Amino acid sequence: MCSVTPDRLLAWYRRLVAAKYNAAATRGPGRPSTREELAKLVVRMAGENPGWGYTRIRGALANLGHEVGRNTLQRILADAGIEPAPERGKRTPCKTFLKAHWGAVAATDFFSVEVLTRTGLVGYFVMLVMGLKSRRVHLAGVVHDLHGRWVEQIASNLTDPVSGFLKDARYLIHDRDPVFTRAFRKILQAAGVKAVRLPARSPNLNAYCERFILSVKGECLRRMIPLGKRHLELMLAEYLEHYHQERNHQGLGNRLIENLPANDNATGPVRCRERLGGVRNFYHREAA
Repeated sequence: MCSVTPDRLLAWYRRLVAAKYNAAATRGPGRPSTREELAKLVVRMAGENPGWGYTRIRGALANLGHEVGRNTLQRILADAGIEPAPERGKRTPCKTFLKAHWGAVAATDFFSVEVLTRTGLVGYFVMLVMGLKSRRVHLAGVVHDLHGRWVEQIASNLTDPVSGFLKDARYLIHDRDPVFTRAFRKILQAAGVKAVRLPARSPNLNAYCERFILSVKGECLRRMIPLGKRHLELMLAEYLEHYHQERNHQGLGNRLIENLPANDNATGPVRCRERLGGVRNFYHREAA
């Protein structure tokens, strides 16, 4: 009786044939993964150009000497959590919007200050407006009873065609505080300024105004006691002069907002200009 069945013989034969054509021993480790630098470049292109699809990105990479397949691009973008171009193109990132309209965008915000008066502490609200490109700050007003009608009057002042701070602006960013009424937005719209309301619960989208508020509080208001509304306004006005003319700003390449005319003949001694009674100082060289 034969102990080897036909099925066992056929299985042995198939293994023998498979072994003949098995190149696993001589094959390399497989197709190399996409280089990290190239993957970062793909993600960067997709992020900076929401309307670019796989074909457009492939072309841009080919211009730089990189040949990358569509499936590889799809995998890289999927791993980075980036949606395909049709979905990305429907939304404009906040960063892209700001860069495209940088010189025409302003932002506004409030902060509160406790003022010492004869009757005790009284809370005041300070409204500021900032040009995002220049970082120039305008003190729009100081008020004790903050309400929509007051803010609407401020909007009229800001959009004055001759002296208004927003006469050259096209967009004004603000939060969803109820004092920014529909009438407030209509006043802006009539002057050609579009009100851009920030999304709800988005504390970091008005970062430039918030950074200024942190500066004015830390460099001025926490070092002095405002004695009445008029004194508070004088303090803020003098701080703004220092902020614009004497304070170097890291966001502007560590330079001044208002560059004063250079005096090439200034070879005299170094002098200190005091602001707010010495709370803020500025050093300059006098002319010889």
